[in-house]
Amino acid sequence: MLDLLILFAWSFAAATILPLSSEIPLALAVRRSGTWVMPVVVATAGNYLGACTTYLLARFATDRAAPTPSRRTGHATALISRYGPPALLLSWVPLIGDVLVALAGFAHMPFVRFSIWTLIGKAARYVAVAWLLT
Repeated sequence: MLDLLILFAWSFAAATILPLSSEIPLALAVRRSGTWVMPVVVATAGNYLGACTTYLLARFATDRAAPTPSRRTGHATALISRYGPPALLLSWVPLIGDVLVALAGFAHMPFVRFSIWTLIGKAARYVAVAWLLT
């Protein structure tokens, strides 16, 4: 149980701007539990909620700091509009993923679309890592 709590917290932190990787804690949890399902679910939940935090902070920042859209906000909106919500499939990629998530927040992407694409991308990554371990 403690392994899963640590995995959740680490995965959450890794989805923020902190330079952490959640693959090693996932690998340890998979090895210790003998199965990949629960560690993947826990890591995905933590990483997704961390991404939601970044998304909401970016969205809040644009609402509070710049009530009228700034040039940067317009640029973020144009970028995320150009590539669309499927770009969030790459939300797990180090550094790039954090930027994509923040851009989605800046652009006020609908939360449901953000959630669907982000969850798919993060879950696929963890399933692939866990599959490689088994």
